[in-house]
Amino acid sequence: MSLPLITDWHFYAFAIPAVLLLGISKSGFGAGFGSLAVPLMAMSVSVPKAAAILMPLLLVMDLMGIHAFRRHVDWPLFKRLIPWALLGTVIGTVLFGYLSAPVVAGIVGILTLLFLAQRLLFPPRADSPAPPHWLGSLLTTTSGFTSFVAHAGGPPLNAYVIPLKLPPLLFTGTMAYMFFIINLSKWVPYGFLGLLNWENLGTSLALLPFAPIGVFIGVRIAHRINPLWFYRLVYTGMFLTGCKLVWDGAKHLLG
Repeated sequence: MSLPLITDWHFYAFAIPAVLLLGISKSGFGAGFGSLAVPLMAMSVSVPKAAAILMPLLLVMDLMGIHAFRRHVDWPLFKRLIPWALLGTVIGTVLFGYLSAPVVAGIVGILTLLFLAQRLLFPPRADSPAPPHWLGSLLTTTSGFTSFVAHAGGPPLNAYVIPLKLPPLLFTGTMAYMFFIINLSKWVPYGFLGLLNWENLGTSLALLPFAPIGVFIGVRIAHRINPLWFYRLVYTGMFLTGCKLVWDGAKHLLG
């Protein structure tokens, strides 16, 4: 028995670049560009459908990412943050039916652009203290929530982890493990909410060959890039993501 799948070529014109971007982000840039995947796919399907199609692909990419960076994880940081991320997914599950994904994405976009503006206008000094733990708890809970609702968990977590000034490989490995657990925790709630069906699964399988290509590109870049350029690319990804999310939220509110 063959699985049903989306056959409209317009969908794949957006979906294939989205999957490649997500793969590069998963393995190389700590979700800097990855939050663009759902908005890009949502140009041809609804946000919930785009999120559901990406779920199996996220699992494959996460497994590849944690394998590639298994020796580069800040375990104390991971253990401190992951409970708050899971709390965020629980909140997302409870509130999913009451919230509009574009509005949530728009709020994430505004916060992302404010963070970047703060970093640009008031750049941290070399001796700047690390952000407080309570802020990490708050932003990580927000990350779990926005990841559940709109697959846009990268910007809030980036806003806390970037000021910690981790080396690129440690940054990427820690983020890879964080989002592996976050995304794994979303499977049962997504099924309960009716977001997983055979057509979405069939479409995910059709897109699956592009997942390892994106991950391979991201891994190669992460192992070779200068730390200065690494964070510049992360900031670029966050800026593009913030602009797109704000645009989606505004478009939804204005009708």
